[in-house]
Amino acid sequence: MGAAGRDFHLHNTVFRDDPAAEVVAFTATQIPGIDGRVYPPSLAGRDYPDGIPIRSEAELEGLVATHDVTEGVHAYSDLSHLDVMHTASRVLATGADFRLIGPDASMLRSRVPVVAVTAVRTGCGKSQTSRRVGQLLLDAGLRTVLIRHPMPYGALERMRVQRFASLEDIDASDPTIEEREEYEAPVAMGMVVYAGVDYADILAAAEAEADVIIWDGGNNDFPFVRPDVQVTVTDPLRPGHELRYHPGETNLRLADIVVINKVDAAAPEDIEVVAANVAALNPGATVVRASSPVTLDAGPSLAGKRVVVVEDGPTITHGGMPYGAGTVAARQAEVAELVDPRPWAVGSIAATYAASPEIGPVLPAMGYGPQQVEELAATLRSADCDVVVSGTPFDLSRVVDIGHPIRRATYELVEQGEPDLVAALADHLDVWTRRR
Repeated sequence: MGAAGRDFHLHNTVFRDDPAAEVVAFTATQIPGIDGRVYPPSLAGRDYPDGIPIRSEAELEGLVATHDVTEGVHAYSDLSHLDVMHTASRVLATGADFRLIGPDASMLRSRVPVVAVTAVRTGCGKSQTSRRVGQLLLDAGLRTVLIRHPMPYGALERMRVQRFASLEDIDASDPTIEEREEYEAPVAMGMVVYAGVDYADILAAAEAEADVIIWDGGNNDFPFVRPDVQVTVTDPLRPGHELRYHPGETNLRLADIVVINKVDAAAPEDIEVVAANVAALNPGATVVRASSPVTLDAGPSLAGKRVVVVEDGPTITHGGMPYGAGTVAARQAEVAELVDPRPWAVGSIAATYAASPEIGPVLPAMGYGPQQVEELAATLRSADCDVVVSGTPFDLSRVVDIGHPIRRATYELVEQGEPDLVAALADHLDVWTRRR
């Protein structure tokens, strides 16, 4: 039961070669357009000559009955503990067992050192933390390869192992907007990025050209590759969430280093709530406090303007944040009005608002396929505004004609006080540079 990520990984690592198990279906949720497809035989394994059907999670009970299923395996992330147990209750009510598969059964082992960057929720600042760690490794002269949590929304066989070393590589893969958000910035820094579907093959390819690997986890999933160091990012704008989401709490308990991010934006009392929860759950972790200041690229003035803000899609939808970095940048620039895009939303963009009523007056950068990308562009072109502010981690204007001037808001991790990430990773960096 998944979202085109951990579900495929668990099949590949736990079930594919197990003669005692038969995987009868994947059920899909969270990501549009995944259900109705087939996990292909070349990935499913020798016991699955027809592949494995991918069905909507709405069909769960019927699939259990039709196939006499004995076990439902939960395999997606950034769910509240309450929602995980609601899912468990659906499975248990059919008579089947409900299972969560842990790190020991599903983590691959690497021949080279691994730093895993994870989070307690989507939108905590994991991506900029990965970039900060990557820059430290690059500055130390280490060949640094980033393996990204899967986003296999296209042709699965073609996506088995993906390698990106340039923007041209990314363009050639026909990526979704979410893929661009995660791949473009690390590649621009000089890191090679791997992603795809079969992470044993991906890891082997990455090991061949890396002194150190960064595992960049999606949503708040725990790593697919066993780390030498695990960094977990928390968010005091959502205090207490570090205790209430799966598998974010697992990541907090596993962490060697905990980053309390956004300390410049959060209330002091909320920062201390997070710090106290970290101390209670993982008292041995090194705690680093940081901010993610927003910078606006050059462009037309925003002062006194009516602005539509485009935000990182997963942060707003999966992460449940009403706004993100683009809104912060627009407010700092003293715009006259944040224009709510809802009146101009079309197609799947309108459906996203209906499914997530907690979204604020922003436009989530949804783009899981060409049609949705065009619906995003059509929404922007129709919007009655002076300027668009883009808070997505990639250059939106490279992908769509939005019909308005655009200002891009970017953000990087900046540690506040001591220890910083240099100090937290110093012993490891010393060993890895001597081993090189």
